[in-house]
Amino acid sequence: MDLFFLGTGAGVPAKVRNVTSVALKLLEERGAIWLFDCGEATQHQILHTSIKPRRIEKIFITHLHGDHLYGLPGLLSSRSFQGGETEVTVFGPKGLKEYIHVSLSISQTYLKYPLKVIEIEEGFIFEDEQFLVEARLLDHGIPSYGYRVVEKDRPGTLMVDKLMAAGIKPGPVYKKIKNGENVTLENGTVVDANQFVGPDQKGRIVTVLGDTRTCEAASLLAKDADILVHEATFSKGEEHLAYEYYHSTTYQAAKTAQKAKVKKLCLTHISARYDRSSWVQLVNEAKTIFEQTEIAEDFKEIHIPAKD
Repeated sequence: MDLFFLGTGAGVPAKVRNVTSVALKLLEERGAIWLFDCGEATQHQILHTSIKPRRIEKIFITHLHGDHLYGLPGLLSSRSFQGGETEVTVFGPKGLKEYIHVSLSISQTYLKYPLKVIEIEEGFIFEDEQFLVEARLLDHGIPSYGYRVVEKDRPGTLMVDKLMAAGIKPGPVYKKIKNGENVTLENGTVVDANQFVGPDQKGRIVTVLGDTRTCEAASLLAKDADILVHEATFSKGEEHLAYEYYHSTTYQAAKTAQKAKVKKLCLTHISARYDRSSWVQLVNEAKTIFEQTEIAEDFKEIHIPAKD
């Protein structure tokens, strides 16, 4: 599981930061990529990476401001020409369905794959055997959501060496034991699955927030997360500007990370007023509150290791 930042700037594209988009790479877990926001030129950013658009399975739009949305019609269209045939589901606020429909219909774009658009409300918006996704409204000028992706716990490792030592030969019985089933062997011996399977592997939690002021919903979504991706449009000391424009400062992002007890904070949505020489200062501002802080850059990748 890896987070790959395709765009990390605020408002408009800049020379060193494109507008917002981040990919959650789930290649080992499900052979897929989940995209969070799709600002202008996201597909151009993808061209400089190993990401395959046909692998994109789900897209989560935080809100309908252009710097988080304008790249979506182009990406959906291009995916048809790049071998994409599997279904894509797009989640986002009310109005998203109309935006996509109008963009594709006026341009007479035909998609070669099924497209599902789900306009969300607060609550759990997706669940399968592997993941659970929760959305909550944040505090922004228009409806803006944050997303909490929870990987479900996975069965522990099958202790093959221990099975072999007990004289239990490989075969279908191994699968049953792996699934936690007690089995009876031909000689009448009952095998207790718990004795041959390690403890469950705890799932990881990834929280990606849209644009927001400091709010309780952000802390709830980030609770105990392995990584929190939080906007930091302004530096410490500019709280009045952040409040006026419905954004956050580095310091406020760090306070949320501290309150939620996350393992790592990654600052993004950085204003173009801060050039590359200022980035260390922005990180250090946050680190005065929360030490495990990084700043996102375009094409930066952060690995999220499996838990012991």
